Amino acid sequence: MKNAEASNTTETAAVAEQGAQVAPEKTPSKKAASQKKGAPKAKNAAKGAKTKAAAPKKEAKAGKKAAKSPKASKTQESAGPREGTKTAQVVAMLQRKNGATIEEIMEKMGWQKHTVRGFMAGAMKKAGFTVESFKSEKGERTYRINQ
Repeated sequence: MKNAEASNTTETAAVAEQGAQVAPEKTPSKKAASQKKGAPKAKNAAKGAKTKAAAPKKEAKAGKKAAKSPKASKTQESAGPREGTKTAQVVAMLQRKNGATIEEIMEKMGWQKHTVRGFMAGAMKKAGFTVESFKSEKGERTYRINQ
């Protein structure tokens, strides 16, 4: 039996040597659950969203409650745009009796037509003004704030 055992071991060793050269087959593994692929995370948070830097400020909130909030004082002090701003200049033009033509605003502010139209639709609405738009006798687009 010693001879048989010896031949078995040499055969096993020979088979093992042959098998060592070939890479063993890998069994397919189950994939782990991956995160949902949404939009990439931005470094800057969206408007009004809290950021990581805002978290430590919670401790300081208690001290701010005693002081006036900046929003409250801001609304009490100003009834319109700040003096000297582009918004203030345009509002002054629009408050005239006949308002201002789009060309006048373009010339004074150095804007293009699309900028003036966007300003009337966006910034003026955000500031709380109701802008009236009409065409003059000459056919020019004119804007006016009704008082």
